[in-house]
Amino acid sequence: MNASLPPLNALRAFEAVARLGSLKQAATELHVTHGAISRQVRQLEAQLGLALLVKEGRGVKLTDAGIRLRDVASDAFERLRSTCAELQRQTAEAPFVLGCPGSLLARWFIPRLDRLNRDLPELRLQLSASEGELDPHRPGLDATLWYAEPPWPADMRVFELAAERIGPVLSPHHPRCAALR
Repeated sequence: MNASLPPLNALRAFEAVARLGSLKQAATELHVTHGAISRQVRQLEAQLGLALLVKEGRGVKLTDAGIRLRDVASDAFERLRSTCAELQRQTAEAPFVLGCPGSLLARWFIPRLDRLNRDLPELRLQLSASEGELDPHRPGLDATLWYAEPPWPADMRVFELAAERIGPVLSPHHPRCAALR
């Protein structure tokens, strides 16, 4: 007997037949022909070197080996389905991770965070501050918000929010404030 795992399609076809009790119903569920299901089951039986199904009237019946394989295959496929569904839920619920220099985060982004939460209540945002030069390729980031000048990284989509403006800031209480306007 070959110790390698049988082809997944053959196991999948067998599991469907064993669960549904019919090659025709298995074919319908898996969107393939009756003949394709029959070939997959025969291939699995040949690889294992034993019969898994026997004809009984117009249907099929599981042999003792077929019952044993059905139980294991059904459990394995159910665990796969369950895990895949859980992973899809986690992906849908995962936060959007925005990388941002700490100074930009503190002075510009956080004061606007309440408005963002009101405008996009379904957004699950996680902020990731960095000091110094921000690496837009840092693992775990979905996007970065940063001050930068062209040329932009060729492998990224860049949305320029605004051109940088530099100017003096003066307190309105300064004695010469009116004269400097």
